[in-house]
Amino acid sequence: MLQTVEQETGASPQWSVIWLHGLGADGHDFAPIVPELVRPHWPALRFVFPHAPVRPITINSGVPMRGWYDIVGMDFRSRADMTGVQQSVAQLDALIAREIERGVAADHIFLAGFSQGGAVILSAALARTAPLAGLIALSTYLPEAESASRVDGAVDVPVFMAHGSSDPVIPQAVAAHSAETLRTLGLDVQWHSYPMAHQVCAEEIDALGDWLQARLGVA
Repeated sequence: MLQTVEQETGASPQWSVIWLHGLGADGHDFAPIVPELVRPHWPALRFVFPHAPVRPITINSGVPMRGWYDIVGMDFRSRADMTGVQQSVAQLDALIAREIERGVAADHIFLAGFSQGGAVILSAALARTAPLAGLIALSTYLPEAESASRVDGAVDVPVFMAHGSSDPVIPQAVAAHSAETLRTLGLDVQWHSYPMAHQVCAEEIDALGDWLQARLGVA
């Protein structure tokens, strides 16, 4: 089981958000977003921020760092080491199973990810047949989108996808193509674009709050 950083916004949470960080960061990276995102009248939430394993990253001269998979080149059609992606999907599945064991229903679990982390949760959704509450994909893309497919019986899940129009790491056109691919595969994708680079912004957090509030069923 991956090591995690956890925050609970109230007692006995019945909703969970498993949030995967980007390349070179760790589980602490998005923990500060919780008080900015969560609204006072929401039900209790458990935020789970796992640390990715340390692995050599090819495009960074093989320097080891925390990453959900190796990046083997610059072409977004083939840059992700899919063996590593699938290993991370399996580790994510274990975290989902733990939340279910802790009393959170599968359809009360959100998967969130930034950059590399977002690529993993999008890949996970295409292979998952059990329910989920939703996906939060920030500044990210779907690996090997050209050949992507869903397994039989894959879950229909709403997706909040947001990107920066001047992102120098993952061009917005790549992310927008991923969003269209996901729609073609039957996922309900809500797309947002912001005048920013490879980051998050206040307007994005506010929009994500609105989306989450609707999924949580509170006014």
